[in-house]
Amino acid sequence: MGEALVLASGSRHRQALLRQAGIAAEADPSNLDERLVEAPLGGSGATPDEVALVLAEAKATDVSARRPGALVIGADQVLSVGGTVLHKPADMEAARRTLLALSGRTHHLDSAVVLARDGEAVWRHVSRASITFRSLTPPEIGRYLAAAGEGVLTSVGAYQVEGLGLRLMERIEGDLFTVIGLPMLPLLAELRAQGALDA
Repeated sequence: MGEALVLASGSRHRQALLRQAGIAAEADPSNLDERLVEAPLGGSGATPDEVALVLAEAKATDVSARRPGALVIGADQVLSVGGTVLHKPADMEAARRTLLALSGRTHHLDSAVVLARDGEAVWRHVSRASITFRSLTPPEIGRYLAAAGEGVLTSVGAYQVEGLGLRLMERIEGDLFTVIGLPMLPLLAELRAQGALDA
């Protein structure tokens, strides 16, 4: 790889996906307030995939503006259920409410990835996955949260598919990378096209 690759995220899950694919990307998280970036989209009729793309691009361009010459990977994921967009739970009570809202229902994860160089987006992509939760009782949710711990607060749906969260699910449609929050196959193809990946 000829140029520096930077991941505009502190997500350990995204970092692990890149590392497992043999991509050495330095993590340099964006400091943007996602809710402030998202706020103007609320009344505009923006779809969840459009919101995910706007957030991913904002992160990528923010970091790339301060990293001249580097190819910056920005990513974001939006969870929607029944037309409502959910955000990361602020505390364990909010996580409990999120899981109650997802119980027995299908929700959608729109995972966007954007490449930026010198403050400008050079490529954009969004993938969608759908997850159906089994019907969960309040005691089951309580036991899950006690076992999974506060790590659930780092994910928009209060679960990680690569951990105990898998036990909440009945069906997944879409690829696992999209569920985790970084559509790897399209990203790898574009990194090769950009000359940032040699194989």
